[in-house]
Amino acid sequence: MLSTLDIFKIGIGPSSSHTVGPMRITKRALQEAKNRGVLGRAARVMVELQGSLALTGIGHGSDKAAILGLVGAEPDTLDPDWAEATFEALKTASDIALFDGPTVGFNYRRDVDFRGDIMPRLHPNGLCVRLYDAAGSELFSATFYSTGGGFIASAEQLSRPAENDRIGVAGKGALPFSSAAELLAICARDGLNIYDVVLANEDARRPRAETDAGLLRIWQVMSGAIDRGLRSEGILPGGLSVKRRASRLYDTLISESHNQESERLFDWLNVFAMAVNEENAAGGRVVTAPTNGAAGVIPALIRYYCAFDGWQPGDAVSEGKIGRFLLTAAGIGMIYKQRASLSGAEMGCQGEVGVACSMGAAGLCAVWGGSASQIEHAAEIGMEHNLGLTCDPVGGLVQIPCIERNAIGAVKAANAARLSLRDSGEHKVTLDQVIETMRQTGLDMSSKYKETSQGGLAVNVVEC
Repeated sequence: MLSTLDIFKIGIGPSSSHTVGPMRITKRALQEAKNRGVLGRAARVMVELQGSLALTGIGHGSDKAAILGLVGAEPDTLDPDWAEATFEALKTASDIALFDGPTVGFNYRRDVDFRGDIMPRLHPNGLCVRLYDAAGSELFSATFYSTGGGFIASAEQLSRPAENDRIGVAGKGALPFSSAAELLAICARDGLNIYDVVLANEDARRPRAETDAGLLRIWQVMSGAIDRGLRSEGILPGGLSVKRRASRLYDTLISESHNQESERLFDWLNVFAMAVNEENAAGGRVVTAPTNGAAGVIPALIRYYCAFDGWQPGDAVSEGKIGRFLLTAAGIGMIYKQRASLSGAEMGCQGEVGVACSMGAAGLCAVWGGSASQIEHAAEIGMEHNLGLTCDPVGGLVQIPCIERNAIGAVKAANAARLSLRDSGEHKVTLDQVIETMRQTGLDMSSKYKETSQGGLAVNVVEC
C-alpha cells in the first residue's frame, strides 16, 4: 500500500531509521498500551535501544527521538529548536509526562538502555518500550523495528509478510505493480509513462488536490533545507568539529564570473546536496528521499534542473517538472522498499545513497523526456555503480562520509540519466536484477559495515 507520500516523509535529522523511526515507535507503543488499558497505571517508563540503534544511537540521536516520541512529538511537525530544548530538559528530569497518559518516573541514565550487544534477528534496528507500575512490576512491553526511511514494523509484520504484496491500492483507475517489469508492462500496455502510473495509484487513494498539496509541501521542505544550509555557518554538533562548507562554496559560486555555466554543473549539485545534508547533520528539517542520510541527492537535482523552470504558485505540482520528478522517483523507491530495503543497518549505504541515486536518475530522466524504458535504465545504472557501498559513519554521526557522499550521489544520478538517454537499445541488466543484487549484497555484507560504526572509516579515522 505504498504511496509517494510514504516514500517522501518530512522529519528532522540526522537519520530516518534512527531518528524518525524511533520517534514514531515510542509514541505508537504508548498508544498500544492505552488501547490495552494499562497506560493509566504506569509509574515508570523504560526505552531499550537494540542493535544498530544502540551502536550509533548517540550520534544519530536515537535516544533523543525515542524520548520525544514519549511526549507525543511527531517528526513531520516537530520544531527542531523545541526538540533540542525538551530533550536537554528531560535528560536531567526525574519524571516525564507521557503522551495521552500520566506523568511517570524517568531517569535518562537508568531508563534509556543502549543494548548494542543485542542484534535482533528480524531487523538490526530494534526498540523496546516497557512500562512499570508503582510496585516495580512490568505492566507492558512492546518491541518494534525501524526498517529504514522512517518506516516502522512490528515483529508480526516482519515475520508474516503480506501475501500478494503490491504497490498501489485496489480501486477505480488504480494500476498496482510489484516489480519494475510489471511497471514497464503496464506502461507499454496503456501507453503511459512511469509517473502516470504512480499518479493513477495516488488518485485511487485520495483526491488529486490532496496529492498536489502533499507534493508541494515535500518540495517546499526540500527547498527550505537547501536555503537554510546555504546561509548557515559554523561547526556541526557531535564532537568531530566538522565545518559547514555549503555556505562558503555557495558564496564562491555566486561571486565568480563564468562564461560556461555548464562547466559548473558539479559545483551546483555539490553545494545543494551538501547544504541539505549539513542541515540534516545539525538535526534540521529534511525529507526522507528515501532516507535522511540520503536526503540531499534528490533536492539538489530538482533545484538545479527543475525548480526555476516556469512553475508558479497555484500551479498543479503533479502536472509540472517537479511533480513528474517526485512521482517517478517515488515509484522507483517503492520497488526498492518492497523488494529489498531502505535501511543502512540492513543494506549498508547502497540502500540509502545508492537508492537515492537510482531514484534521482529516474526522476531526472523523466524530466528530460525519457521513455519508461529509459527511466528504468537510468534507475538501474544509478544503483549498479553503488553496489556494495558501505555505511561506516565516523563517530556514529551522519557527517563523514555522508555529507560528501550525497554530493557524489547527485552527480552520479545526473550522469546515469544522461547515459540512459544516449542508449536507445536494450540493456543487459534490468532494474529488478540490480535490486535483487543489492539485497543479496546487503545480506552478505558484514554487520560492521552496516551502520554500526565498527568498521571502515569509523575505525580508521581518528575522532578529534
